[in-house]
This record gives sequence, structure tokens and C-alpha cells, in this order.
Amino acid sequence: MSKKIVLITGASSGIGKETAKELIREGHTVYCAARSLDKMKDLEQISGHPVAVDVTKQETISACVDKIIKEQGRIDVLFNNAGFGLYGSVEETTMEDARYQFEVNLFGLASVTQLVLPHMREKKSGTIINTSSVGGKVYTPLGAWYHATKHAVEGWSDCLRLEVKPFGINVVVIEPGFILTSFGSVLYEPLLQRSGKGPYQKLAHAVAKGIKEQNANTSSPPSVIAKTVLKAVNAANPEIRYAAGKFAKPLIFMRKWLGDKLYDRIIMSQVVK
Repeated sequence: MSKKIVLITGASSGIGKETAKELIREGHTVYCAARSLDKMKDLEQISGHPVAVDVTKQETISACVDKIIKEQGRIDVLFNNAGFGLYGSVEETTMEDARYQFEVNLFGLASVTQLVLPHMREKKSGTIINTSSVGGKVYTPLGAWYHATKHAVEGWSDCLRLEVKPFGINVVVIEPGFILTSFGSVLYEPLLQRSGKGPYQKLAHAVAKGIKEQNANTSSPPSVIAKTVLKAVNAANPEIRYAAGKFAKPLIFMRKWLGDKLYDRIIMSQVVK
């Protein structure tokens, strides 16, 4: 197995941090990008390379990519993992919040990719791994803006795959299911602030309760996704998609084969009990 130069965004916690640890243990050179350097001191201690990056700020992305090229001469793997989840009714979510969800989950991912691609093309090799979600294939109430970004990542990645394949570049989509990270806790309070007191309050409280219970009791550890990413990194010919983690494959199966109306009834029956 060749040792690779890897850039991971969103590496300060959860899936990103666990993946960085896994790849570092395997001997890869890993640049760990996130807004907070303090949260990546543990990665530095095990030979990671923390870099301060905000994927919504082009100048920080450019500085990061330039640093890696200057120090290593190439980037073999880009793991676009930075992202967050925004929940709330469509009616009560401000367009400012909705745009920021897209800025991080889609446009930030695209900005990093645009800057890395020329270097991969020059080497005629590389792997771009994008974190989508089972939420990029399914949908849940009050998650319109989050699901919209992840559905967009799916389609964007498919188009990119066709464009860059002639240059020897692989594009891989990771579709995590329920994973035990800060994702659920970050969703919970803002959801209730947006929709917990208005016309959607009954649904909002039911969804918030479900998120809290799911995050505590029915989630896979982030190491499950880290090992999946490692598999894609080490593969000479990686799969196009990897679905992993609690309920990922069953939910995708349901959405594909049950039809819209039956899927709607099943999802709502699990939310409003």
C-alpha cells in the first residue's frame, strides 16, 4: 500500500477526526483542516498536520492547499467532510440560515475541490471523497434544507465523476447512516428555537425528541465511517458509493423500492407516535 498525502476538512471532531486518526495510524500523511486548531492538538501529537480552514472563506482554503503543495508537492486524497445539519420548518427557517447551510455543505466542498483538482490533473491521479449522508437519498420532516444540500452533493459528485475520470481521478460518495457525533446535539436546540413554538411545534418537538434518542441509543460510532473511508483510500479502484452506519442501507432500500406514499407513511409513523 502506497503512503498518500491526504487533506481532510471538518477534522476537528466526529467522522473527520476519527478518519484522520485512522489514516495517520496507517502511515498516511494527513493534513487536518478545520476552523479550530485547538480542537486538533491531539491529531498534531500523533503526527497529523492541523491547518486552520473555514470552507466558507476562500482565502483560508487557498492558503491550505498552497501549504500542502509547497511541503509535499501533491495531494493524493481529498476527503470533503466539513458540514453540519440545519433543521426547522421551511416556513420558519430564514433564508440567511438556509444559504449558510448550502455555503458549508455544498459550496464549501466545491471550493476546496476546485483548488485541489488542478494538482490531481497534473499528476493524472487522485481520489476525491465526499461526505453525503443517507439523507442524500432519503428525507425527513423539518430537514428540507439539510436534505437539499446532501441531495445536491450526490448529484454534484456524479457529474464530477464523469468529468474527471479521463484524468485518472476517482470520485467517491460516503453515505453515513446514524452516527454518534455532535451532529444530533447541534440540531436539537436550533430546531426548537426555529419551530418549537409556532404552527409546527408538535412536529418539531417530536422530531427533536427522536433526534435526541437516536443520537444517544441507536447510532454507530464514527470509527465505522473512518474504516469505510480508509477502505476507499487504499483501494486501487474504489466503489462509487459506500453506505455505512446504523440504518444506512435499510433506509436507502426503503426509499428506492417502497414508493413515495408508503415511505411517507412509514417515516411519519416513526416521528409522530
